[in-house]
Order: sequence, then C-alpha cells, then structure tokens
Amino acid sequence: MFNIRSAPVVDFPVVDLSQTGTSEANRAQAAAWIAETCTKWGFFQVINHGVPSHLTEQVWSETHRFFGMHRKDKLAILRTRENPRGYYDRELTKNTRDLKEVFDFGAVPHPALPDHHPANHDRVNGYNLWPANLPGFRSTMLEYFIACESLGMQLIELFCLGLGAPADQISPAFHPSHTGFIRLNFYPLDDPLEADISRQVAGLGDMALQHHSDAGALTILLQDNVGGLQVFAMNEWRDVPPMPGAFVINTADMMQVWSNDRYRAPLHRVLPVTEEPRYSIPFFFNPSYDYDCAPLQILAEAEGAHYRPVNWGEFRQLRTDGDYADYGHEVQLEQYRLP
Repeated sequence: MFNIRSAPVVDFPVVDLSQTGTSEANRAQAAAWIAETCTKWGFFQVINHGVPSHLTEQVWSETHRFFGMHRKDKLAILRTRENPRGYYDRELTKNTRDLKEVFDFGAVPHPALPDHHPANHDRVNGYNLWPANLPGFRSTMLEYFIACESLGMQLIELFCLGLGAPADQISPAFHPSHTGFIRLNFYPLDDPLEADISRQVAGLGDMALQHHSDAGALTILLQDNVGGLQVFAMNEWRDVPPMPGAFVINTADMMQVWSNDRYRAPLHRVLPVTEEPRYSIPFFFNPSYDYDCAPLQILAEAEGAHYRPVNWGEFRQLRTDGDYADYGHEVQLEQYRLP
C-alpha cells in the first residue's frame, strides 16, 4: 500500500512507489498524493523507486573519483558557451557565482559513435566531454542516466493523472527524444578558483547555491548525508532532510505551465557548507527543444490559460546563457504569464 509519511526530524513528504504497477486504484492513489505534495510543497522524496542501490553506490564512487582528480585534468574538459557540457567551476545563479564545481552530461543517442560526432551533438547543450583517465566512469554514468529516464517517465505519468488528465498527456514532449541531463555537484569548503582568477569573475554569493526554480519538467535528485538543501514552502524555508535510498523530486517551470499553476516550481537553495564538503546529483528531465509547453487543455478550458505557449528550446537557451555567464538577463517564467 502507498503511504505518505514524515521523514525523521521534520514533516517532509515521502512517497512509496512500490505498488504503482499492481493496480489502477493504487496508481490513482499515488497520483493523488503526489498532486497534493506538488501543490503544497513542490518537493517530495520517493522510496522503492526501482533504481538499484548498487548502481547509485557506483555513481557516488565515480562522482568522488571525478572531483578528486587533479585540477588540470578537470580543466581539460572545461565547458564553454558553445558547448556547455563538461566541467565548470564558476556557475552562476541569479548572476551570482555559486560555491561549487559541476560536471554535466546528457544522453548519447548513438553510443556506437563518438560523443563529438554530429549525430550526438545537441543543438543547445553541445556534446559530452568525458575524463580520459577514469575507466568505467562513462559507462556507469550512462547506465544511471537510463535508470533516471525510466523513473522520470513514471513520475510524469503520475503527475498527469494527478491533474485529471490521461497518463500519457505530456509524454509527446519527451518522445522520440528529450533534452534531460545529469549534473554532478561538488560543494567544497573553499573557493575552487585561485585568487587572481576569482577577482576577474562574478563574486560568490551568501549561499552555496542561490535560490532558484528549475527550468524543465521535474528534477530527480540524489543527495548525500551532509544536508543543506532547503525549499521555500508554505511561506518559509524548510530543510530537505537526507534520507538513505531515497530520491528527492521537485517540480520545475514547465510542469508549472502544464499544470496551469496547480503545481508550483518551488524556490530552493543550498546553505553554505561549513564542516564538510557536499555532493549531490540531479537529473533534470526536460522536454524536446521543439516542443511548445502550454497549460493542459482540460485545465485551460476550466480555468483559463495562465501562460502563453513556452518554446522549450528558446527558454532553455536563455537560461543556459544566464547560468554560464552574464550574457543578459536570466529568463523567468513570469515573462510568459498572460494578463
């Protein structure tokens, strides 16, 4: 049987997915609970999600190996504005530099071809760059990517059911391809940039990661036991407690559009790390670039559409430019709201 229960220490919603495939009634009940948490919180955790624990353990091991490499080896796969996949150490949020290092990678549609082959080149996010001296890293990360895709589609269907729409209502946004990607995050205790470089770029903010909402459909987060993630829910900042074996799920901007504001894309942030470094691994599940996201018809007819259609490729490009460096304003969802 499904349950929503409180995680230790704080009252934080946790959803057990173990029974989603056993009956339509159980599936509908899970969808209703998820809809309630997305309305109140925009964040919840899932357990019994089907991603093998041995795989997540391998992913953690490879993540620590990656960020433990010599700096020159990480800089060898430094991302650029033209190819924003790879390593980066000066990510911006709200035009303020975050205290973290990141590594981004996406799907490989044609694994038999090199990542830099045109067939594997994403028109906004470029192509994957992999460390040359970490055998097993690429294969582990791509296996994990596939597992996250599967969980993401399961959740998308439950999100739709919770809105009173058919389970496959939003599925065309992700088929035959989508633009999801995985990010490895490392929050060190000290600025990773040398002093002379640090003076030439945007200054660090007062948070390890500034408050923001995610741009796509939903995010599947694997976080370590350090903590520090907070969500703004019910008019206050609330901790998102680490929970062994669970994924943290949050709604994002396009889901807010599809749901016509029933599901909110919540603000969240990461507090400064003070005692030990923090690691986290989000999978950002995003639509196809050509897809226009608009309030679902069943909601628009009942309530009036709150948003004009949002072309995901356009929105993503503007958000990417704002993350990489200050190439202009950071696009916000409110710019697409109808009067």
